[in-house]
Amino acid sequence: MSMKSTKSYLKRFKITKNGKILARKPGQNHFNAKERTRTSMNKHRMSSVHMDNKAKSRFLATAGL
Repeated sequence: MSMKSTKSYLKRFKITKNGKILARKPGQNHFNAKERTRTSMNKHRMSSVHMDNKAKSRFLATAGL
């Protein structure tokens, strides 16, 4: 039987075709009224996440990595 992937990780991360892991930048849920527009717009982009192979294999087992 194959190992199941952790569903909370699959909901938070997006895996690209080439195998990169993308995630939302933190701190954009609330208290954004005082932020500069440039700062809040930069938080809308997804950024790449660096994981070692052990974490990738444990949390993202069925994601094709």
